[in-house]
Amino acid sequence: MTAVEDPAAPETPVELAPAKEIGQARLRKEDARLITGETQWTDNIVLPGMLHMAMLRSPVAHGRITHLDVSAAKDRPNVVAVYTGADLAEEQGSIPCAWPVTPDMVNPGHPSIAVDQVNHVGEAVAIVVARTRTAAADALEAIDVDYEPLPVVLDMETAVQDGSPLVHDSTSSNTSYHFVFDAGEAGTGSDTEQAFADAEVTVSRRFVQQRLIPAFMEPRSVVVQPTRDSYTMWSATQIPHILRVMAASVTGIPEHKLRVIAPDVGGGFGGKLQVNPEEILALLVARRLGKPIKWTETRGESLMTAHHGRDQVQFVDVAADRDGTVKALRVRLLADMGAYLRLITPGVPALGAFMFPGIYKFPAYRFECDGVFTNKVPTDAYRGAGRPEATFAIERIMDELAVELGMDPLELRRKNWINADEFPFTTVAGLQYDSGDYAQATQQALELLGYDELRAEQKRRRESNDPVQLGIGFSTFTEMCGLAPSRVLGSLSFGAGGWESASIRMLPTGKVEVVTGSTPHGQGHETAWSQIVADQLGVPFEDVEVLHGDTAISSRGLDTYGSRSLVVGGTAVVKAAEKVVQKARAIAAHLLEASEDDLEFTGGKFSVKGTPGASIGIQEVALAIFAAHDYPEGIEPSIDSEATFDPENFSFPHGTHICAMEIDTETGFAKIRKYACVDDVGTIVNPLIVEGQVHGGLAQGIAQAMFEEAIYDAEGNLTTGSFVDYLIPSAADLPHFDTGNTVHEATSNPLGAKGVGEAGCIASTPAVVNAAIDAVRHLGVSELRMPLTPERVWRALHEGGDGGDRATAGTNAHSVSSSEAATASATEGDLQ
Repeated sequence: MTAVEDPAAPETPVELAPAKEIGQARLRKEDARLITGETQWTDNIVLPGMLHMAMLRSPVAHGRITHLDVSAAKDRPNVVAVYTGADLAEEQGSIPCAWPVTPDMVNPGHPSIAVDQVNHVGEAVAIVVARTRTAAADALEAIDVDYEPLPVVLDMETAVQDGSPLVHDSTSSNTSYHFVFDAGEAGTGSDTEQAFADAEVTVSRRFVQQRLIPAFMEPRSVVVQPTRDSYTMWSATQIPHILRVMAASVTGIPEHKLRVIAPDVGGGFGGKLQVNPEEILALLVARRLGKPIKWTETRGESLMTAHHGRDQVQFVDVAADRDGTVKALRVRLLADMGAYLRLITPGVPALGAFMFPGIYKFPAYRFECDGVFTNKVPTDAYRGAGRPEATFAIERIMDELAVELGMDPLELRRKNWINADEFPFTTVAGLQYDSGDYAQATQQALELLGYDELRAEQKRRRESNDPVQLGIGFSTFTEMCGLAPSRVLGSLSFGAGGWESASIRMLPTGKVEVVTGSTPHGQGHETAWSQIVADQLGVPFEDVEVLHGDTAISSRGLDTYGSRSLVVGGTAVVKAAEKVVQKARAIAAHLLEASEDDLEFTGGKFSVKGTPGASIGIQEVALAIFAAHDYPEGIEPSIDSEATFDPENFSFPHGTHICAMEIDTETGFAKIRKYACVDDVGTIVNPLIVEGQVHGGLAQGIAQAMFEEAIYDAEGNLTTGSFVDYLIPSAADLPHFDTGNTVHEATSNPLGAKGVGEAGCIASTPAVVNAAIDAVRHLGVSELRMPLTPERVWRALHEGGDGGDRATAGTNAHSVSSSEAATASATEGDLQ
């Protein structure tokens, strides 16, 4: 029997286009080498003739160096050299601060090693260089040093008062800067003071953002190899490109003579967004000795001397009408700078200034911040960098306003948030939010939580006076990320742009090398970038290799922080891929003897419209270029391309996080019963990576609420200088997370991505604290000081106040009526 052919059937089988990579839950390419140990951390590097560097660090927080004798240390076995601040004073310069937030900001300078005065415990006063790490550490014991103690300044509210001792003798006060954003003056809102005077209700609160330590898995480490007049630096850093520029400017080494490599980096969370004193000192010592130098910190050094995060006192006032319509927001911050200004120390709270209004339609807004010097290690970026602090304040004050008005906290939020049909929406802080749907995310989160059932259980427990009470807390948040449009950073006096660079090299065998200026430290760039390029060029995911973290390979870049990698760095990759296709189109047209206008590019192939079978793959084009035998004049035998992308706007992820918390009123023990969150991060390139980023962020945000706090004693000693005292939660300390996503694409980049790295950390902290207070508010507790240790919760329940270390019953939180609104403020009321 003969088969009958279908005349409508194609002459040749239809070749299916490759499956779309974006959206696939690809296992990470990076993980195989990371989890099997086939990788290279900075501390793994061993070079011929390498010497080791160790630091003698100050045991006093504030004092003059009156005697420093290193002669005995020089005689110790295997010691090669010993240096003091006086030895390096002429060449060490000052650790750079790239963000002078006001024209009159006071920067006292930051020596890498103290010369005649120390200003925080852990500041380096001497360096030992030896043939082994243990020999260098042992020789530190032979250094004889005496200090003349100076008054120690630790409390910000005391530090800004007249007559306070000074951290730096060269300054007239302990205030580094006074930063103001007033929406009325900026033209983005109405007069704030008038709005408060006219409001029917005002509520004022004082919130404390405790000091945190980034506590990355891999300690900081640096290796410097001098070669004639050039240097190679390996560093566990988030910012190899920025580090190269800054180190060159500090040391005088020409930038083109300095190569910086960030090998595999074991976490950063902003803690490695820094130009460290030890990186500068390693360069200086390597230049002096002409030998490779290595320094790797101990965990104790890391907790004591790597920069810290948060540390703010927030005075927040909100004004509203009795029906719950918000009228104005007023914020005053005291932000602890620590003893010095590091890379972006002053800019962190200023960046947060634009996020205090959150997702709400405030007509009026004023923000003020004083950056305050204290005798503590400097603060700087920590996951979220200014935005978690702002989100905490606005989500806490919304709960307090709801209590004052007798409204459900969720209903108050619904009444005031931006509705889906109002996007794009320009906020009172001047930001244009491009897309989102807060109601949709909230409804999905309520369903994940089982909200109605938990509210019913809460009611039963209250009625029965159950010793374990249940509370539910909300955080409906947004954030600005994808740092950032360069012009915006310029308007904020930031010392760099916000662009990112990428290049794509098509190899003759059809394989693809992607070079990115965005340097990962755990985010999965190699996987996500491969997925993006696979879709853009129509090549197999496995054929893409991503190169990064070496300024000799990736010469242009602004690195990774602020959830900018995908939305800025990933977009640069897209733009480079588009150029590759455009260049390949001309060559494909020549090879197919067709017009460029007649070519279609789909699934990695150029085909001629209306001519079945006339096609050529982009990988075939790459091989054809290798020969370049008969190309017409004007065609460059290369389709390699590079692109630089500067975003038009920030991206604005958002979401709703809801926490159900149990509080044992007899012991103060707090336990998360259930946690549900729905985030909108725009287009999801890889769901596994997104889920991992959300989980990691949740762990850190919950840790701030419940576990972590850097504590100094009255003499300025860090009493939480080990993981015995500084509590990092394990998986056993955290609940199961019920997560979900809505997708509203960003309009500011072709991927539609919004960024995800910081969302969990930003949103979770107020959700947890709001839940804890909701559990015990009916017992007279209106505030709980973070972290929510059993002792603090018990004290708040049984002794009043917020459970903190100092009496706060009278300064804690207060509400004022409309008649008081014109004369009372959080600053005035809470500083009494």
